[in-house]
Amino acid sequence: MLKKFLKPQVLPLRADLAILILRIGSSLLMMRYGYDKLLQYLSGDHSFADPIGIGEEFSLILAVGAEFFCSILVLVGLGTRLALIPLIITMLVAFFIIHADDPFDKKEHPLVFLIPYVAVMLTGAGRFSLDRKIFS
Repeated sequence: MLKKFLKPQVLPLRADLAILILRIGSSLLMMRYGYDKLLQYLSGDHSFADPIGIGEEFSLILAVGAEFFCSILVLVGLGTRLALIPLIITMLVAFFIIHADDPFDKKEHPLVFLIPYVAVMLTGAGRFSLDRKIFS
């Protein structure tokens, strides 16, 4: 069942190119935020928002894991759909909890990442991915 979930669908070339652009673009942009958080954590500064009540340090670790390490997996297309789950959850938390009381222009930022993540989740990583090489 996991293999079926991870296996990319056969799509037209243009669709695969579009998925590649979404994967690379959103991953590189998100990695910037994750890298900043990784450097913060490595410097010993573990202060961070605790939106779901699990502690600041653990919340920061989860954010780094999603925003930096899962973005690397999405970038290369390895376990893409599984790697998107923490990214989607992170953006939902940012949208609905962190920025709940903010005006829409503040909420918009996580939404801009959420949309391509959901699109790639639905299509899979495409032919230009490690998923395709491994599961085809």
